[in-house]
Amino acid sequence: MFSIIQAAGWPIWPLLLCSVVALTLIIERFSSLRTVRIAPVTLLDEVMSVTRANLPAADVVNKLAQNSVLGLLMATGLRAVIADARISEDGLRQVFESAGRAAVHQMERYLNALGTIASAAPLLGLLGTVVGMIEIFGSQSPTGGNPALLAHGISIALYNTAFGLIIAIPSLMFYRYFRGLVDGFTLDMEQATERLVPHLMRFSVRTPPAVAAAPLPAVPAATTA
Repeated sequence: MFSIIQAAGWPIWPLLLCSVVALTLIIERFSSLRTVRIAPVTLLDEVMSVTRANLPAADVVNKLAQNSVLGLLMATGLRAVIADARISEDGLRQVFESAGRAAVHQMERYLNALGTIASAAPLLGLLGTVVGMIEIFGSQSPTGGNPALLAHGISIALYNTAFGLIIAIPSLMFYRYFRGLVDGFTLDMEQATERLVPHLMRFSVRTPPAVAAAPLPAVPAATTA
């Protein structure tokens, strides 16, 4: 392996760095984007069962927020209802939307970096190819070419092209895979909040509509005899 790196020349080092970073990001996202850490299957039913009769205590809400990303989203809505007993349905939906955007941002963490590596690796491989071609043309002279320099330039060109594709293809595949996971979790969270909003609105104290005051009866004018 070390002999291949030596034959590929200095352009291989940025590609090796990209490969290490891409592998680290893939392992981290595999660990973070698990169902149990994002949206446990039975969590919504458990929350609705616990809140069937009354709102939970603060320590229960805090444990829910630490459970998963979906748990944090639902805990945010519970805290909003507990803090404001007169919250409207639109206000509660806005709370869920803000928390949902933060949750999606958390799930998309490092995906842009992985996508950038998938796009940049072929370009870095192309850079190595160009450097190898420069080596090839530089080895030529009017009196004849140097076979050692010619072979070195060809190895730089081919190795860097191959390494660029080897890094880019898996990175792109995992980037698309993680994107699909995030989209699926986002849909699950949207459906969960749609079920939870009317459930929590049962605990909202609705302000009775204002009743218009009835007009006073007209007083007849006094008549003179």
